[in-house]
Amino acid sequence: MTSTSPPPAVFSARYRALSIGITALIVLVAFEYLAVATAMPEIGEELQGWGLYSLAFSGPVAAALIGTVAGGRWGDVSGPDKPLWTGLATFVAGLVVAGLAPTMEIFIAGRLIQGLGGGMFNVAIYVLVARVYPGAMHPKIFSLLAAAWVLPSVVGPAITGTVTDAWTWRAVFLGVAVLAIPASVIFWRGLASREPYQQEEEKPEPGPFAARLAWGAGAAVGAAVLQYGSDDRSYPLMALGLVVLLVALPMLVPRGTLRAARGLPTVVALRGLSMGAFFAAEVLIPLMLRNERGLTLTEAGLVLTGGALAWSAGSWLQGKYPGGRVLRLWGGHLLVAVGISATALAFLPAVPIWAPFIGWVVSGLGIGMIYPTLSVLVLELSKPGEEGKNSGSLSVGESGVTVAAVAVTGAVLTATGAYAVCFALLVVMALAGALLSRRVTMEV
Repeated sequence: MTSTSPPPAVFSARYRALSIGITALIVLVAFEYLAVATAMPEIGEELQGWGLYSLAFSGPVAAALIGTVAGGRWGDVSGPDKPLWTGLATFVAGLVVAGLAPTMEIFIAGRLIQGLGGGMFNVAIYVLVARVYPGAMHPKIFSLLAAAWVLPSVVGPAITGTVTDAWTWRAVFLGVAVLAIPASVIFWRGLASREPYQQEEEKPEPGPFAARLAWGAGAAVGAAVLQYGSDDRSYPLMALGLVVLLVALPMLVPRGTLRAARGLPTVVALRGLSMGAFFAAEVLIPLMLRNERGLTLTEAGLVLTGGALAWSAGSWLQGKYPGGRVLRLWGGHLLVAVGISATALAFLPAVPIWAPFIGWVVSGLGIGMIYPTLSVLVLELSKPGEEGKNSGSLSVGESGVTVAAVAVTGAVLTATGAYAVCFALLVVMALAGALLSRRVTMEV
């Protein structure tokens, strides 16, 4: 919390400097995110790691569970700076490991390190926003963070596909690690310009926090076992991982999340449903377009570009028109469901190849309306000093459901080769989010 409110002109200057710093780093994170989705078919082929293909996506999500839990509490107690820098350094280290990996197993290890650092970094950003920016500016700052995806969305997949097709995918990972140095300098200058804030007086509670961290580790193990079982076609292992995840996850999210109790629990549940459906579909799209329709990685990457651009547009709309949140969440989930349905039809040879491009734009617009709206809501519903914990719960719920969605659809695809069934499951998730959208308020 800021101890005093700075004069508007001073705050505006500090807001611009810090926002530029945050944006610089988010641009790199966005580029890396899109790069992985575009380059993974080539990585899987070169490293002979098709059996671990889905784990390259969901493994970092599982590792982020631990980073999120640790970073959220750390940020609440000591402020966001330490978890921000620790998370960023860990994320960059993971990029280097992945970029130099001689085998798929080491590549996965690098991705896990990335996930650990990314989880810590992302939740610390929420604490930073809560403590530095006034509440009225939260929709705009989250819209700005989404806008940081525009440039990577336009050039990222195309650059990744071109570099991968003509040279090597390793240059993408190592290049992002190098570019993180100047981006970190910009971010550091932005942090230095902000108004100092008061640290929370409460000290860490070793017992409860240690237990929460242990549950986070348990959820990460469950998620990893679930995904590994999916990749290895071991259904008993999948069942074991799912049970562990279902036991651990409720200990890390607000009470009532699994039954979508009104208020904060539903906010967390919706983040899991929407992002689980969207992310799992995005894992399948490049694979489907490459294997079923013969597109190159560059061409398949353009589909992801359209979705990411639409995500930014949807986020911009919620920042410009912050009212009507329930209607926005309802409509956003419907758009995600319709977009996934349209994209899924691309596996049929008779469907025009432009159909998945249009479909994924529709889904991107929907998730762009949903994601920042839920981010704003979680801060509004948090008591002072609990922003990190509750933002961590938001990310934990997202990660847990996303891993389950990727694992289940991956297992279905491996067993049946039926893209239609996989996408249908994700459409059901999005529709469930639409039905629950009204429960983000306490009004019956």
